[in-house]
Amino acid sequence: MSEQVCRECHRVVSGQTCPMCNSSNLSSDWSGMVIIIDPERSEIAKKIDVKMPDKYALKVR
Repeated sequence: MSEQVCRECHRVVSGQTCPMCNSSNLSSDWSGMVIIIDPERSEIAKKIDVKMPDKYALKVR
């Protein structure tokens, strides 16, 4: 099973709902991935408005 991405928060998820925002609006059509380890100090996390460490897709269709 391929990983899906939440269309709301762009988090890469493996289940049927996003554990972060509880959305079931998922997509398997996405590209680019960034792994945020320390969102407080990460400039990329600030740019994409991420508050929690995890894997995120850069583009979701």
